[in-house]
Amino acid sequence: MSQINFGKTALRPEKAVIYVRVSSEDQVENYSLGTQEDICRKDARNRGFDVLQVFKEEGRSAKTINGRPTLIEMLEFCRKQKREIAAVIVYRLDRISRETADYLVIRRKLTECDIKLVSATEPTGNSPTEKFVETMLAGFAQMDNDVRGERSRNGLRARFQAGLAAYVPLGYINQNGYAIKDPATSDKIKEAWDLVATGTKTLREIADILTKQGVTQRQKGGPIRPQTINRLFHNKFYTGKVISKKYGQEVEGQHPAMITEELFYKVQAILDGRNTNISTPIMRRNQDNPDFPLRRIVRCKHCDSPLTGAWTQGKTKRYAYYFCPNRCSKSFSVDELNLATMDYLAQITPTVETLELFNTFLKKTYYQRISTLQKRREDADIELKKLYGTRQALIQKNLSGVYSDEMFKEQNKVLEEKIKDIQVTKNDELIGKYNLEDITNFIRSKFENLSQTFANSNLDQTRILLSSIFPSGLVWQDERYSNSEISPFYCIIIDFQPGCVPFGWGGGIRTPECWDQNPVPYRLATPHNQVAGNSKQL
Repeated sequence: MSQINFGKTALRPEKAVIYVRVSSEDQVENYSLGTQEDICRKDARNRGFDVLQVFKEEGRSAKTINGRPTLIEMLEFCRKQKREIAAVIVYRLDRISRETADYLVIRRKLTECDIKLVSATEPTGNSPTEKFVETMLAGFAQMDNDVRGERSRNGLRARFQAGLAAYVPLGYINQNGYAIKDPATSDKIKEAWDLVATGTKTLREIADILTKQGVTQRQKGGPIRPQTINRLFHNKFYTGKVISKKYGQEVEGQHPAMITEELFYKVQAILDGRNTNISTPIMRRNQDNPDFPLRRIVRCKHCDSPLTGAWTQGKTKRYAYYFCPNRCSKSFSVDELNLATMDYLAQITPTVETLELFNTFLKKTYYQRISTLQKRREDADIELKKLYGTRQALIQKNLSGVYSDEMFKEQNKVLEEKIKDIQVTKNDELIGKYNLEDITNFIRSKFENLSQTFANSNLDQTRILLSSIFPSGLVWQDERYSNSEISPFYCIIIDFQPGCVPFGWGGGIRTPECWDQNPVPYRLATPHNQVAGNSKQL
């Protein structure tokens, strides 16, 4: 307000301007612009004023001066027309402002210009008594505004404590104040959670999948973006919880959960890069070209840099090549490296008998571990129940004033970390979720012919296949693979060979027919975890 300069003026004709303001709440209380203007015009006639202009402001709050362009316009008009204007007439003083300090500033500026501020329904004037009453009325307006604000804040907090959210994310809709699953999108959002939990899709890929399924941004209706997906997968609302950053609390929501907390924390581990499970690779932005499936997987022997790829133009057509970025050796055609990879995989492909032995051992071990995993899950559930009880007690002490908000946030953060660690532990033991028969069939179909599996795989599948077998990548030297380390997981499979010495055992049953009674893994005389190179040079 200080930028508006008012000055003393001489006497002038008795003219006035009217300022009316209404918010959505005022319209409900029948303080419409038309009603205010009629009352102000009647008061102007009674006081002998001619109305020079009416300023109308709709849908604006009186809490602050900022954001009220019509009020600023009216004050500027008064400054320019100060020789003609004698008064500003309002329906009530709170139409000017509900903040006492702002009201007094506006009144002082008008007084400096010899312009009276007149209320059509309240006593106003320039005598000491009238000024005192006027200030008290302005104070009452602020108190009324503060009381409304406090009631609103208390209402919002009570709604939160009851487990009701002010905003519902994609997959839910608000029905009569309650969040329910959206029949059109909830199943698609649930599938997106399951998909990201596999660790094989980027956020952009999931966003594209949802967009193709017809899921759009809620407000603008545009395509789903990776930023939206990132926020979605960090929202605990989908677990049936309601979180408030303002209050630093988490409560049980009244809406139906879409996912389990185990799935939620698994996704957090994947997104945060904390997942070390080789069967669930951490998502990374896909910078690979399907024309060069081995790029960043195969490394140069001389400088250990990952090979890159590019197309070159020949006389009649284009050719695809891999090469070391440091130019340590010559380039190699994509077909040459692909054939070398297929030959290399053929050398380490387990026999059909080996796979059957391994699957038999896997089944027996699987069922033996079920009881252990079940016990761990039960222990985790007991610990979680204790932690949830501790957190609920902490919330009650915070609400009753025993713990300050700062102390509550500090202790709640410690509890949240403990809960998260236990949830991740529970999630890592989801072996019972999968069908054992499907797993053994998958191993049989994919590992019986690794060369064919490689040839039939797309870019993502190729990366997962080779990374699971060669976690440190493949090393290329002198037109062949050299000293590539095989993962311990795959070594277990290829070490199952009949008639060989059991690893870690001095004796035991060594015939395949006895595996159902006493399954023991076998080890080859020559270790497979280091493959010295191709038996033939390509």
